[in-house]
Amino acid sequence: MKRCSSFVFPLKPVAASAIFLSGLAILLLITSALFVPKNNLAEFGMEEIGANGILGEQDHSIDVLIIGDSEAYSSISPMEMWQAHGFTSYVCATSAQQLTTSFAFLKQAFRHQSPKVVVLETNAIYRKVTMSQSLMSRLESLFSVFRYHNRWKSFRLSELLVTPQYTWTDDFKGYVYNTAVEAASPGVAMQPTDQVEAIPPLNREYVAAMAEFCRQHDTQLLLVSTPSTLNWNMRRHNGIAALAQELGLTYYDLNLDNPAGIDWSSDTRDRGDHLNFSGALKVSAWLGKTLSETFPLNRQYDEAIVRRWNEALQRYLTVTGQQS
Repeated sequence: MKRCSSFVFPLKPVAASAIFLSGLAILLLITSALFVPKNNLAEFGMEEIGANGILGEQDHSIDVLIIGDSEAYSSISPMEMWQAHGFTSYVCATSAQQLTTSFAFLKQAFRHQSPKVVVLETNAIYRKVTMSQSLMSRLESLFSVFRYHNRWKSFRLSELLVTPQYTWTDDFKGYVYNTAVEAASPGVAMQPTDQVEAIPPLNREYVAAMAEFCRQHDTQLLLVSTPSTLNWNMRRHNGIAALAQELGLTYYDLNLDNPAGIDWSSDTRDRGDHLNFSGALKVSAWLGKTLSETFPLNRQYDEAIVRRWNEALQRYLTVTGQQS
């Protein structure tokens, strides 16, 4: 009797690709769960610990979220606004922050917080986002292994079954303290002109997406230009003003008419690029007053939150020399 030879039909290319991609996704999910930092400190692999200190704050305790680049973390001190006006805020700003990162911090914050106001410092809006950067940001949001791919160097077997517990908080709430003084000339950057510096198209899409995200969460998105003689000019002001009008957003430019009262001979640490502590005091006083008078911020926090913030305030005041 003649034996029948077995014959295996090959999988169709689409089915084979689907199986491969499914397997790859499972692998990425597993490695992402393994490599994600188990606490929000550098020794656990956490990046930008100042900005990520918000992960250690009590759920739904932050009323104002501030995102942007170094202009934001050099200009706005949440502790000053807490002391003067009694509302909580946090600065999730990083050096040379792009809007991909700004949006990532925005979405991360809303997983455990419900701020009533989000402040986007506008310098980042002019830092061009490429398609490859946008794609990588999307991959990082889906699979954290793309962001923490170097974690294998510090990964310990004892972390295998550990659930992330973010316990560290920053007494400065994301503000970066600097008292250096290097004077700047006010220059002619804000001289009147009708010229407009164009905002890159993909950047506009990111701002529009952030505005829609905030609307869906019943949150006010504000555009704020902090004082800088090197980074800001009237052409950029005109570009942001037009974008704000298009998206129905409120825009404050502290370079226009100098409402914070910045003295460029003493309030900058690097010739007008960033503010120092004395400049941040002035911007924080102006912003705190404006926010407290314009928006219905909480100010009715439970005792545990008030106690922790007041304890952090005392340490902050000691470090900044405002209290011996």
